[in-house]
Amino acid sequence: MNAIISVIGKDKVGILAMVATECAAYNVNIEDVSQTIVNGMFTMTMGISIDDMKGEFTDFVDHMAAKGKANNLVIRVMHQDIFNSMHRI
Repeated sequence: MNAIISVIGKDKVGILAMVATECAAYNVNIEDVSQTIVNGMFTMTMGISIDDMKGEFTDFVDHMAAKGKANNLVIRVMHQDIFNSMHRI
């Protein structure tokens, strides 16, 4: 099963590394990454595989949101099906 991580916040060193480290701790495989910086704002979208995830998906969602808040970022994790439904025309 796949999911999407989105990250938004003021750009600073190490955002991608921090998110990747948290994914590794949960045994989440990062399959695709797109990031950009516009006027000092960092945005990133990651496609991840949660097939071999350690722990519950909801725990990972809550952990990433808390990690984002602690780092002045907005980090959201959602199943890819939900993400696709939200962005369907």
